[in-house]
Amino acid sequence: MISVGHHIYIIGGRLCRRPTENDDVSDAEIGPKVVSCVHRYNVRTDQWETCSPMAEPRFNFACIVSNGKIFVAGGQSTLGSAKGISSAEVYDITLDQWRRLANMSTMRYKCVGVAWQGKIHIVGGFVDGGPFVMTRSSAEVYDPENDGWAFVARMWELDVPPNQIVAVNGNLFSSGDCLKPWKGHIEWYDENEKIWNVVRGSHFDFLSPTQRLYLTMTPIGNRLYFLTAYRLSGEDAQQRSAVHVFDTSADRNGWRSFEPIEEEGEKSLCGHCCVLKQES
Repeated sequence: MISVGHHIYIIGGRLCRRPTENDDVSDAEIGPKVVSCVHRYNVRTDQWETCSPMAEPRFNFACIVSNGKIFVAGGQSTLGSAKGISSAEVYDITLDQWRRLANMSTMRYKCVGVAWQGKIHIVGGFVDGGPFVMTRSSAEVYDPENDGWAFVARMWELDVPPNQIVAVNGNLFSSGDCLKPWKGHIEWYDENEKIWNVVRGSHFDFLSPTQRLYLTMTPIGNRLYFLTAYRLSGEDAQQRSAVHVFDTSADRNGWRSFEPIEEEGEKSLCGHCCVLKQES
């Protein structure tokens, strides 16, 4: 899921559908499959629209918006195989057209993407081929000027893929990896030293990760917004949704929390969020 203008785009992924009593199809037709379809929601008209599909179906891929275009890279194209792909594409919103880009040098999935310094960075992920740890902690950087990729070693410190990386005022921030999306603090990337450092004053005690249903992060201005939900203890299924905000420009006391909302049942298997910038 990603946003451009007043549209929210749902791109590719795994399509899973639960059969109903009226379905006259086989399990194979209902079972999960990898799709290339693209749908977008118009927040102004409250309507869904169908866009041109990607050239290649994929899930667990990186997706980034840069200069009003949508870039996708890596991911997986088949189910039941722990193997990534190296292909990349760019979507022109005005023309409703996808165009293939040059392939990355590595096949990777569960990677994350971020637009930074005028280039597209595809960071981490599970990677096929090459030195095991070095490739998993690496990045591929796409330069739109020459349609080429550059391999960057050790841009990510772990061999576990990052959960999210976002850019705020020229700096890259992360809160954890795909196994532990919240490490208890926020980290920023030191480009010169090529290491991730803990942001001063960013330590924060979220509830127990064993009770957390999801955690996702998005930037607005100088602030990082963390949307999260927790499973509440008790016999009845209940969940608490909360929003926490960290001001990256603050010297101290950068955290602020909003009043949580409690609901019956557990409604989220995973959580993603995006920001719609208000147009004048």
